[in-house]
Amino acid sequence: MTNREVTYAIEEFAPLSLQESWDNSGWQVGRPDTKCSGVLVCVDVTPEVIKEAVDKKCNLIISHHPLIFKGVRQITERDRVERCIALAFENRISIYSSHTATDCAPGGVSWEMARRLGLSGIEQLDESGLGVIGDLETAMPWRDFVKLVKDTFGAECVKCSRVPFDNWTVLRVGLCGGSAAEFMPQALRRGAQAYVTADCKLNQFIDHADDILLVDSGHFETEECTKEIFYRVISEKFPNFAVWKSNVERNPVVYL
Repeated sequence: MTNREVTYAIEEFAPLSLQESWDNSGWQVGRPDTKCSGVLVCVDVTPEVIKEAVDKKCNLIISHHPLIFKGVRQITERDRVERCIALAFENRISIYSSHTATDCAPGGVSWEMARRLGLSGIEQLDESGLGVIGDLETAMPWRDFVKLVKDTFGAECVKCSRVPFDNWTVLRVGLCGGSAAEFMPQALRRGAQAYVTADCKLNQFIDHADDILLVDSGHFETEECTKEIFYRVISEKFPNFAVWKSNVERNPVVYL
């Protein structure tokens, strides 16, 4: 089986046609038609992840975030991207990324987040396919909901908007993995009492402070579930094939 055949399984789940116009999902580095010895899945490609792939005898890495976003004019190993490209070629490692394609795919990032939170009646939030909305089993106090988010996504701490009164309860929840606070108004219009995402700006906490609980639980935290998605998609397609989730990858953000 070739590297390309493995990535076909990802593309069946998350077609590249779903990606946003600014994105760079797809092949990043390497040889698509080389025989695949194993797959390592991760959120971000780093030199440590490439070394892990070598140790696990995997010659294909599938990441959520593309290694290459901007044009690379030279490879002199002066930054992470250039070091990873050089290291990948040196070790004959191929790299494929599925970013907003997996964000927008039915069953993708936001759907997996909702499943982990225990939401039911899950529906797409935006026409692009980004974000979902659904309901908790029962309404809960907002502080309990924040704890549920932290526990579910392994967040050491989260940023929250101020609620208008302390007995605010949450039943209906909108969410979107990564940086997606711009979809909060859609969640509000559809009756959500809380919206979970990452990378929120001050004005986004201010604009709807009296209307909805905005919870910023971190970019890495909301998208680490992509490793499980990729693992599941490949394992279901190729049951006896070696697929590994990176265990050297760490959240690049440290909370002090």
